[in-house]
Amino acid sequence: MRDVLAGGGFAPVAGALVLLLALLLRGRPTRPWWRARAERSARARRPRELRRAAGMAIAAARRAAGPGEPAVVRVAAVRELAAGHFGHPSVSHQEAAAALRERYERAGCDRDCVTDAHHRP
Repeated sequence: MRDVLAGGGFAPVAGALVLLLALLLRGRPTRPWWRARAERSARARRPRELRRAAGMAIAAARRAAGPGEPAVVRVAAVRELAAGHFGHPSVSHQEAAAALRERYERAGCDRDCVTDAHHRP
């Protein structure tokens, strides 16, 4: 084996090892190797994606509002976007309302928007 590697055969041996590894794994690298790491990643993404869904709901409500009328942003719209766009089917009303309140305050929506995020269902 050392004679092969010494004579410049390192590249073919390395290539053969890569091909063998690819055949053994067959698509495995597209899935996380460690389930705990994938779950941690999903838990870290969820609040960020809820905030994005709230921002998208605010933008859609502003586009739908006519001139001079306030945009109506509903918690249900945030929940629908979280389920449809981000794949979070079990978002509670409280989680969606908290994300919407955060985006609502950050975007200065009190000037031109109305929301039900501050009220209990």
